[in-house]
Amino acid sequence: MQAVVIGGGVVGCLIARELSRFRIKVVLVEKLEDIGQGVTKANSAILHGGYDDPPGTLRARFCAPGNLMFDKLAEELKFPVKRTGSIVVAKDRNELPKLEELLQNGINNGVKDLRIVGKNELRELEPHISDEFNYALFCGTAGITEPWMVAIASAMNVAANGGEVVTGEEVIGGKINEGRVTEVFLSSGRKIEADLVINAAGLFYEKVASAFNVNVPPVHLRKGEYILLDKKASELVNMIIFPLPTAAGKGKLVVPTVDGGVLLGPTSVELPEFSPEDVSTTDSGLTSVRESGEYLIPGIDNAKWFIKSFAGLRPETVQKDFYIKRAEELANFITVGAMRSPGLTAAPAIAEFVVSMIVPETGIDLVRRDDFVPCLEERVKIKELPAGKVSEMIDENPAYGRIVCQCNEVSEAEIVQAIRDGARTIDGIKFRTRAGFGRCQGGFCSWNIAKILARELKKDLSEVRQNSEGSWIVDGKVRQ
Repeated sequence: MQAVVIGGGVVGCLIARELSRFRIKVVLVEKLEDIGQGVTKANSAILHGGYDDPPGTLRARFCAPGNLMFDKLAEELKFPVKRTGSIVVAKDRNELPKLEELLQNGINNGVKDLRIVGKNELRELEPHISDEFNYALFCGTAGITEPWMVAIASAMNVAANGGEVVTGEEVIGGKINEGRVTEVFLSSGRKIEADLVINAAGLFYEKVASAFNVNVPPVHLRKGEYILLDKKASELVNMIIFPLPTAAGKGKLVVPTVDGGVLLGPTSVELPEFSPEDVSTTDSGLTSVRESGEYLIPGIDNAKWFIKSFAGLRPETVQKDFYIKRAEELANFITVGAMRSPGLTAAPAIAEFVVSMIVPETGIDLVRRDDFVPCLEERVKIKELPAGKVSEMIDENPAYGRIVCQCNEVSEAEIVQAIRDGARTIDGIKFRTRAGFGRCQGGFCSWNIAKILARELKKDLSEVRQNSEGSWIVDGKVRQ
């Protein structure tokens, strides 16, 4: 038997990994050049506690359990998780009922380590919080991670267990026989036999469903704009800081990042039409992000700390809930879509649910393997190693001593390993190694990364791209 999982984001990759536990060949298909480069790469990277999601929704059902699965998952797949904790702040007793509502909601959803704190404890938790705030809802299980590495590591684990990972290929349809998909067609002309198809195509879940004549709820896109701050800003922030939520969402946050930076944002604006290419930022949006950050942490709106701005898109339905369902039209076609917040947090629990509860509805009886290997070998990051150990490694392989990214201290050897792991673009290197994620945002290292890619992939330098098709770096030589 063979399963085709469409979409190389965090949800698709975790579903593919969960399927790999069973005696079924798994083919994971991603239309971009690398894994985790869609919705997965441009979000707040938060592991939410689960107190904000309305009881009875799929969001509430999967968020808290998914959160608690991340420690084991991180241990197995070697991606970073930091349990920073989070606070939702309130000014006075007039706002306290909202915190009490969230507290009760969290209790109903099974959230652990959740309590309301007063001003003294709030100052201990977050010394630089604005003096305007006197109460907060503290959640000890909240944390941060690198979503793209969750996806990348999961895809690598799929391959290590005998699956196939296909990138740079778009699913354009398939062959239907007696109400079941029997083949999946790719844009290259390749046809993949399929006993099971799982559509986890992120922004494009509706498009993929339509290619198989399956009806799903229409996708609505919501844009969020962010500002990334220098690591110096982390001196002002210990944990994830939320304002009181509104009908529009969780609000604009202050969020520490795994590698020591700080994120401000996001905005939340529904796009009037389906425009998945619209990741532009606006003056008004970024101004509101800055003002909100300053409102929570006075002094954090410091222009000297601004590194970059960017925007991410979220797919959702009018119901504002996840959509997880076997198709009525096709017995072996499952859609897992509308992965709005807290999709990242819920993803491990969703993957387990889809494989254990929805796949049996297709008539497929999965048999568990006894040779599944859950763990990956940890990839070296010399920045995190003692100097003596690095010195020994350089003696064995001098490429560890050639630092390509000065900001994040990434060596040539680490970049070569990322290419061997599947990176094919400069962004593929960036998200796997953090080369280009620092203060200069690749201004000094991108050129050398491009040359290493060309050398290792045996390509001309003009063929190396930043990310997707058309994002070339050089177009030829100035002189011969």
